[in-house]
Formats: sequence, structure tokens, C-alpha cells
Amino acid sequence: MRQRRANWTVEDLDVFQRAYRLSIELHRASLSFPKIEQFGDLADQLRRASKSVCSLIAEGAGRQQGSSREFGRYLTMAIGSAEETRLWCAYCFDLGYADSECVERWRNECGHVIRMLQGLKSTVGTSRSDGSDD
Repeated sequence: MRQRRANWTVEDLDVFQRAYRLSIELHRASLSFPKIEQFGDLADQLRRASKSVCSLIAEGAGRQQGSSREFGRYLTMAIGSAEETRLWCAYCFDLGYADSECVERWRNECGHVIRMLQGLKSTVGTSRSDGSDD
């Protein structure tokens, strides 16, 4: 059984920090999108999806004390939200709201976050805090 650090928070996770920074950058960029995109459309969807990555990691981390399997489910959902964020980034370019350099950087960062989440999920699935899955 692996030993875990007793006093850690979600903010200690590199993947959370990276996803959070990207979410803030996307939020700020989306504020310059046309007014029609702000509520219920592209800017709103981009902000929601990117923030969802962070919130799912946080919620899963909060629940992981009781169940590594539960944490894994939240990480799977975070991966889905990161994929959704990557898609919304492509729309930003295709609709002319962000240049190709920005969008490429954002999409690459989403990909990096996804790979980190997949790696974390694989380690969560193999470690147990109390010797059981639930």
C-alpha cells in the first residue's frame, strides 16, 4: 500500500493548477467576444467547460478520501470537460474570435491537462488509502 501525504489540498495537484490557469486565461479572453456570444453561447460555454475541469477535480479530490473509484469517476468527467473545452477553442478560431497562435496554445494546453488527468486517474485506480476500493 502506498503512503499518502496526510495534509494535501486540490491546489497541490499540478494538473489542477494547470487547468485553473488555463480556465482563467480562457475566461479573460472570452470577455472580448461579441455580446451575442456572452450568455448561453460560445463565450459562456467556453467558460463553463474550462471551469468544470477544475471543479470536477476539486469535487473528486474531496470525495477521494472515501473512495478512490469515486475520484476516478470525477477525473473521467474532468477529461470530458477538457475535451469539450478543446472543441470550444476550435470554434473561437473558426468564428474569428481568437488568432491561430492563441487557439493552438489553448488546445495544446487542453491536451496536456487531459494527459495529466489520465495519468492521475491511472495512479488513483491503483492506490488505496484504506486497503479497499470503497
